[in-house]
Amino acid sequence: MRLPTAILLLSILLGTACPAALGGQDLHEEIVKRVLATTPLIDGHNDLPWEIRNSAAMDVEAYDLRSRTPGHTDLERLRAGGVGAQFWSVYVPFEAVEVGAARVQLEEIDIARQIIARYPDHLELALSPSDIERIFGAGKIASMLGMEGGHAIENSLGALRAFFDLGVRYMTLTHGGTIDWLDSATDEPRHDGLTTFGAEVVREMNRLGMLVDLSHVSPKGMTDVLEVAEAPVIFSHSSARALTDHPRNVPDAVLRRMPENGGVVMVTFVPSFVSEAVRTHDGPGEAAPRATLSDVADHVEHVRDVAGIDHVGIGSDFDGISSTPAGLEDVSTFPALLEELSRRGWTEDELRKLAGENLLRAWREAEAVARRLQRERGPSTATIEALDAGDPDDDET
Repeated sequence: MRLPTAILLLSILLGTACPAALGGQDLHEEIVKRVLATTPLIDGHNDLPWEIRNSAAMDVEAYDLRSRTPGHTDLERLRAGGVGAQFWSVYVPFEAVEVGAARVQLEEIDIARQIIARYPDHLELALSPSDIERIFGAGKIASMLGMEGGHAIENSLGALRAFFDLGVRYMTLTHGGTIDWLDSATDEPRHDGLTTFGAEVVREMNRLGMLVDLSHVSPKGMTDVLEVAEAPVIFSHSSARALTDHPRNVPDAVLRRMPENGGVVMVTFVPSFVSEAVRTHDGPGEAAPRATLSDVADHVEHVRDVAGIDHVGIGSDFDGISSTPAGLEDVSTFPALLEELSRRGWTEDELRKLAGENLLRAWREAEAVARRLQRERGPSTATIEALDAGDPDDDET
């Protein structure tokens, strides 16, 4: 064997060959393939159940994920995107309180569980971090349920526990509107953050082992929850307010509290959350700007720089957004984001943390807290009427 050939083969074995020597394969693409082959990429938020509710009249069979769908998600693209675990959002609009939010919530959970059951060769319900690792190891996509909007429990801790028993593993405390016990980021505040009953909701979620999701919560509400929470919180789909001044994003003061809490901010792809130009665009009088993959990478790096590498993740909001950043058009494009970060100097270990290890660590810690709390106390029987009786805004609810 001639020496140059031996050196080339050795360089390929060591992963140091140049892109040309790898048959045109980009070095960063190869790095990301290694990461996603051994670490589950966990996306914090995908609204497929709501998309099926609206576009297919709740008919899971009609919205065939084995074919190319009109939305952002199907099985082929999930596989191409290296998705190892997905939180399916079981979203309930704030307006559903008028018709019975808990009923709509049950319907959304039913849709999500039908999706998972329909494709057993690809998807499997996961209720814990160990489930994620087992399902990922079996070559399938671990599927978790995340409630979006605390209004769905209708001020009932019993309902909260029932939803947990149905498989829900996180609850976004608010959505677009301020609820009876917590202010929303995108509505007028009524409580100056979290009420006494709201604090009890957080404590009961910690006791159950249900992750507390602070996306959609007002900054004062975020701070109040962090004062109460005994377990790591998550932001299932939020970005950095220092870069894009949208009320749905996370202020630096809150990011700096993540190491103490152990929580994870899962950076979202919503264009107006990741691009200040998109957020401030006035409308039809000028060419509309478009957010880009690079914008999202900037937010990922800002969260890392302020909160720390152990406290950043990914929460796309695919199928919950009408437009996407250029380069992140659907669930097949997750590797492109990791490749961009690799080009920016991220190591494989750092990419693994972003992809899924941070979320797994936070969830394991939440489970450990729940085991301790369940030894210390039983289910809470508190009511909003008893705990918030002194709230001057109580008569508005």
